Amino acid sequence: MSLTLEQVSKVVGRDTHIYPTSLHLEAGSLNVLLGPTLSGKTSLMRLMAGLDVPSSGQILWKNQDVTGQPVQKRNIAMVYQQFINYPAMTVYENIASPLRIRGLNKKGIDKRVQEAADLLKLTPMLKRKPLELSGGQQQRCALARALVKDADLVLLDEPLANLDYKLREELRAELPKIFTASGAVFVYATTEPTEALLLGGNTATLWEGRITQFAPTLAVYRSPNTMTTARVFSDPPMNFLQLIKQAQQLTFDKGQTLPASGVFANLPTAHYSLGFRPNHLSLERSSADALSFQVAVTVVEISGSESFVHVKHGEQRWVALLSGIHELAPDTVLTMYVEPKHIYVFGADGTLVSNSALASVA
Repeated sequence: MSLTLEQVSKVVGRDTHIYPTSLHLEAGSLNVLLGPTLSGKTSLMRLMAGLDVPSSGQILWKNQDVTGQPVQKRNIAMVYQQFINYPAMTVYENIASPLRIRGLNKKGIDKRVQEAADLLKLTPMLKRKPLELSGGQQQRCALARALVKDADLVLLDEPLANLDYKLREELRAELPKIFTASGAVFVYATTEPTEALLLGGNTATLWEGRITQFAPTLAVYRSPNTMTTARVFSDPPMNFLQLIKQAQQLTFDKGQTLPASGVFANLPTAHYSLGFRPNHLSLERSSADALSFQVAVTVVEISGSESFVHVKHGEQRWVALLSGIHELAPDTVLTMYVEPKHIYVFGADGTLVSNSALASVA
């Protein structure tokens, strides 16, 4: 059992929502669609479900062409961030509804409903109507109904966005177990890189209607194939710095020069972009090989245990994620450091330089 997209696209008027896309999703797999708002996540899921017909390409389910087959003829469950429940039914009946349609006996229905309600902390609310619940509780009801359905394909479009932090964390831990046990194909859309990492499985990064990379989640995070993928899979976004490698010298965009040693020694003469994540910028030098940069503070956001320090380096704007509270006035000049082992090197076309040119990826 698998879902395959072969050069599937979606064009509406003059707007291309999804550029030709090929993707193969195996049974029992958890597949995360990661991208910012309007990157094409929901459009791609609607094509997978049969809610929309692609402008070109084919959709194969269990090796059968289902491109024009409507959603009603597919065993699919879908949960949106904007939840949908049956207002006249109790929470119990909402969850039980797909099981009744399948003709499951009363005992079996009750068992499945109670299990889903327990998982999603809905047991005390089973006799209530959806409109008597909070927004987060209604979302959990919709999620429970999808999970009990035993669908072959389960599409979850930011399903935890309306839940409080504690429940969100609990469900992020539980959902992968459910996915693995069900044998279905799961597709989970999110804008949050942290959520993709917590869920694991595979991740497809999306940008402006295109999948930029699809692989096991940690592989995409550790080795983003392009600068675009690196931006998508970093929160705050990855910082970048331009440089020229010529002979055995590196020249950065502010005229700063350094010997081309270590990870840079074997790079051919060319223009490059260096990328490094906010948590790898530091106020302290931890090794003699660390690169140092003079930056000016623009604003500081203190979250409690961490500080997001926004700085300027020439025309580049960076974000440093520093542990602890850092009260820094605007225009304060700092020296920041980054270890070469945490640096990604991208070519002039934006693609990741071969890993053989890198000491490591982080």
